[in-house]
Amino acid sequence: MMKDFFTKKKKYATVPSAKARQDVPEGIVRKCPKCKKIMYVKELKKNLFVCQSCGYHYPIGARDRAEMLFDQGSYVEFDKDMVSLNPLQFPNYMNKLESDRKKTNLNEAVWTGKGLIEGFDCAVAIMDKGFRMGSMGSVVGEKITRMIEYANKNGIPVLIFSASGGARMQEGVLSLMQMAKTSAALKEFSENGGLYISIMTHPTTGGVSASFASLGDYNFAEPGALIGFAGRRIIEQTIGEELPEDFQTAEFLLNHGQLDQVVSRSELRTVLGRVLSIHAEGGAAGWDQN
Repeated sequence: MMKDFFTKKKKYATVPSAKARQDVPEGIVRKCPKCKKIMYVKELKKNLFVCQSCGYHYPIGARDRAEMLFDQGSYVEFDKDMVSLNPLQFPNYMNKLESDRKKTNLNEAVWTGKGLIEGFDCAVAIMDKGFRMGSMGSVVGEKITRMIEYANKNGIPVLIFSASGGARMQEGVLSLMQMAKTSAALKEFSENGGLYISIMTHPTTGGVSASFASLGDYNFAEPGALIGFAGRRIIEQTIGEELPEDFQTAEFLLNHGQLDQVVSRSELRTVLGRVLSIHAEGGAAGWDQN
């Protein structure tokens, strides 16, 4: 009897069955990848998808970011019906694009438009890593270029939120051409006195990091963002050295002079408002980065 007492599984100690776990509605809670704290999604959204425990910044989609960024009801979208073709006849490419359209509610890996931020009119591009890992193909480059040209014509600042794995391999050299195309548009914009603010989010890598993402008059980044061109292992194998643990993080780049500031999501609108006010006619005389 005593043996049975210790060996028999007790009803109150049983683990819920797989079926019982499947009955729990999805999307109610999320676990922080960094500190493992479990949070209700509604509370997480109220906190701008930043962990209340450790400050981890969850990657967010372009439409969610637009809702957080602009003054309420002030923004409009550009070129929303522009879609990619398959110039190289890459196998299954069109099916993957269609799948990502349904997943992200975007036609491409970047949202572009204009709107008010703290009362200042801006032209904005927001990349979405949920669409082909935010890779830059011909449509992404064209949309960003058109947005810059609109800002140039109308004399308003440009903001670009980068989130990308780099150039899109399915479009070959047409993808790589977008690096020069977007950079040339920014060069003309700068020569005409335009203000460009680059905000790098997780991840900003490859051809995007080597082109428009690094060309800002102000280069900001979100905490913990991975920023770099080549991958860590490739660099270590090339130079034959082990890299620091925090290599290619936003904080590492800030400490080595490649960023102007690492800005938390909760403070971003305030920081952007300050910068925009400085450069607006009759704006503030200066600003304190501390």
